[in-house]
Amino acid sequence: MSTAPLSSVADPGLWAASLVAVVVLVVADFLITRRPHAVSMREAAGWSAFYLALPLAFGGFLWARFGSATGVEYLTGYLVEKSLSVDNLFVFMLLLSAFAVPAVLQQRVLLFGIVGALMLRGVFIALGAAALARLSWAFLGFGVVLLLTGLRLLRDQRRGGTHEVDVSTLRSVRLLRRLMPVADGYRGTRMTVLEDGRRVLTPLAVVVVAVLATDVVFAVDSVPAVYGITGDPYLVFATNAFALLGLRALYFLLAGLLARLVHLGYGLAAILALIGVKLVLHWAHGLWPAVPTIPTVTSLVAVLGILAVVTVTSLAVTRTGPAAREPGRA
Repeated sequence: MSTAPLSSVADPGLWAASLVAVVVLVVADFLITRRPHAVSMREAAGWSAFYLALPLAFGGFLWARFGSATGVEYLTGYLVEKSLSVDNLFVFMLLLSAFAVPAVLQQRVLLFGIVGALMLRGVFIALGAAALARLSWAFLGFGVVLLLTGLRLLRDQRRGGTHEVDVSTLRSVRLLRRLMPVADGYRGTRMTVLEDGRRVLTPLAVVVVAVLATDVVFAVDSVPAVYGITGDPYLVFATNAFALLGLRALYFLLAGLLARLVHLGYGLAAILALIGVKLVLHWAHGLWPAVPTIPTVTSLVAVLGILAVVTVTSLAVTRTGPAAREPGRA
């Protein structure tokens, strides 16, 4: 991990090019979903392959231009963020079900959620970089946050891993319904409509707000996690952006498989605990140089091993029937 958190391999030109690329990809997604339609498996597989090849190719570019250390940091961070983003999909699945979102509108809801997540991650990345640069104990704080989150995930998993989404208890939804009335049914991709001469929200607007509210929780977890891999804000941004951009297609591709990943909670808890320990050791190493640190390559191998184990064990225990676990994390 870098000892100068604000130092970056990216110059202003690379930052600008990357931001433009993200905007172009988001706009392209909006154009693709402008005509609501149910997503086929073939379409989901094609876009998933594209959003897997793109970050891997970018990782190759970083490796060739800036060296193996940068490449390994990027790939490890991307793997961690992609793993955590799968947990996003569980909650998205529950919200889409709770709001009875029609199949033709689901990808539009997911896209709004992804755009909101990108904006929130940008804010948290900037705040995290500032904290690491100015507060000597920030690494310790981030580490403790991740350790506590890992323990919470482990506790939830041991309780059965089932999480209900009660729409009526979501504060964001209750506040929105106080501010404006809500129409009875969906109106295509429209967020508001005129009914009896007054402007009312559609259920689509309500579910989008609910998805955006949950994005805050995931940003709190994911940004400290990737800062546990690299102190370069540009790499943190790139790993978050690539992990999120492919979520829409990945959701439809893995919709049936997600319910079978019954041990994912254990894997995510272990990954967050690993990175939490890595951050705490990094902080302690700055005070007492004799304290060992965890190399990024070791983190990469450990994350790959954890994901492989929980995937194999999950598929093994669910091969004879549907998973008993209802996925999600509220």
